[in-house]
Amino acid sequence: MTLNDFSLNRRTVVVGAGVLAAAATLTACGSGDDTESAAAASPDPGAPAGALTKAADVPVGGGVIVGDTVVTQPTAGTFVGLSSTCTHAGCKVATVARGTINCPCHGSRFELDGAVRGGPATAPLSAKPVRVEGDSIVPA
Repeated sequence: MTLNDFSLNRRTVVVGAGVLAAAATLTACGSGDDTESAAAASPDPGAPAGALTKAADVPVGGGVIVGDTVVTQPTAGTFVGLSSTCTHAGCKVATVARGTINCPCHGSRFELDGAVRGGPATAPLSAKPVRVEGDSIVPA
């Protein structure tokens, strides 16, 4: 088969472009390299039951998202638990970076204590009390 024997119809080109666009979108969704917001790995088998993450995995001035909970450490040794559901439209926040918790849907940003830093959200993230048990963060 030569290049002259190869032909594409309009439908093949449109379908192919759609498949490429979908693949690019999926790749972009999973390619984040924001180490501050990476969800902590499952606690080790010796961790307390229900542990959310290791205290050492929550950076000072940052946080991690673990399921439906955001665990932040605004100052050394102070841990805050918050809902990961944005109060604007119910989307799940996606990152904790540069000192804010960030929602990808409409750009709302929250302080590490859950207060609104930038809208459209007008209400803070709901508190989810946490405590330190051993070297882990657990629901209080």
